[in-house]
Amino acid sequence: MQLIYNYLNKLWNDLKIENSFQGNYFFGFLFFITIPLPLAFNNIALVLWAIFSVLSLRKNTVYINGYLLIPILLFLWMAGSFFWSIDPIATRKAIPKEIVLLIVPLNFMCYSKEVLASKVTIWLKYYSHFMVFYALFFLLRAVLRYVLLQESSFFYYHGENNVDSGLVPKLLNAIHVSVFIAVAFFWFLYQPKKSKTTLIALGVLFLFLVLLSSKNILLITVLLTLFYIFYFSKTANKMRLRNSIIFVIIILTSMFYGKIKQRFDVEFQSNTNKSLSHDVINQAPQGVHFVSIYEAWNNKSFTPNDYFPGTAFRVYQIRVFLELIKEEPVFFTGFGLNASFKKLEEKAIAYNLYQGTGKEDGYQNKNFHNQYVQNFAELGLIGFVLLLSLLGIMLYKSFVKENFLQISFTILMISVFLTESFLWRQRGVAFFTFIFCLLITIKTPVKTLKES
Repeated sequence: MQLIYNYLNKLWNDLKIENSFQGNYFFGFLFFITIPLPLAFNNIALVLWAIFSVLSLRKNTVYINGYLLIPILLFLWMAGSFFWSIDPIATRKAIPKEIVLLIVPLNFMCYSKEVLASKVTIWLKYYSHFMVFYALFFLLRAVLRYVLLQESSFFYYHGENNVDSGLVPKLLNAIHVSVFIAVAFFWFLYQPKKSKTTLIALGVLFLFLVLLSSKNILLITVLLTLFYIFYFSKTANKMRLRNSIIFVIIILTSMFYGKIKQRFDVEFQSNTNKSLSHDVINQAPQGVHFVSIYEAWNNKSFTPNDYFPGTAFRVYQIRVFLELIKEEPVFFTGFGLNASFKKLEEKAIAYNLYQGTGKEDGYQNKNFHNQYVQNFAELGLIGFVLLLSLLGIMLYKSFVKENFLQISFTILMISVFLTESFLWRQRGVAFFTFIFCLLITIKTPVKTLKES
């Protein structure tokens, strides 16, 4: 307890010092660390941050960064889609969830160049420590619930049908929490001097990441960890050529090793419940037909007894998206923000997919589970290009700066966007927008970041 008290006291003193440097500093940090908490806390922090950012303009001038205008343009395009949306009510309800794309970049513009030069890097440090406490809380919660109820599901993933029966509540979404945890893991990994505390933190975060059971994010985390060891660790520069060869061999081996290759073949052609990504409805009951990727792409119709493993369903959604783009005149504008559900439901009925029951969801109520497809379907080519611009800028800047944190975050986002409509959830868009603005505006050289 004394150790925790000392840590929190040091955190508070550091924040008081930094906040005295500029009034809205503390509320930006508060917004950052409350993203995984109930949405009310994060919304309050966002409002306070915006108020103090406006008040800070009495001392500071607005710092315009061209890159910060892109998320703002994306939000304006989302809001503008209300005027051509096929479901204006759904679009109007969705716009407030995306408003962080507007407010967060504007808040960053209210910081002075001195703050953007180095001070905001401390946010990543304390955010990462906060994630360790966050992981410990849910791990302890799982242990206590297991002791009381003897149910092993408390250690994995999230609950189903709004029942809190997993490691984290379903409202938090285990995949989104995995992203939050992975970024903290990379921050600790990036530290050149790893104390016992740092190693313990890495162990706790990795264990939590494994238990959250997001195969996609876990795989990317392992590959990026190897990338760090081979290119950014202390010994990496001395043996870069050797490390490059080893890294390529590992990747090629993982791709072509017999059993793994067979797993991909089975996933594509065979009717199995195994999947490369998480299922979108509850685990299938006994006796159902498991749809293969081939069937998801080619079948002219299905039956309510057909069960889609995660990857197969995402392939089906891409198929439906391509059909909709051909059938509807929405190539440049899309159907409107959050308005594609009508068309997805029509397709699900036409293909005779499982419609669910009163207690269980059906396939007709699911979004595309792919951020690229989601953007194109609802915001058209323009919304798709804006999304690619955000990722492209991050990728370019990260490799130019040789900043591992930026590289890892960008690759993590590129990956998770393939299986999740991450920006269509309030926590997801808040997290992405904040990290994008934070890393894109840091002016500190890489060496300083490593030593901070």
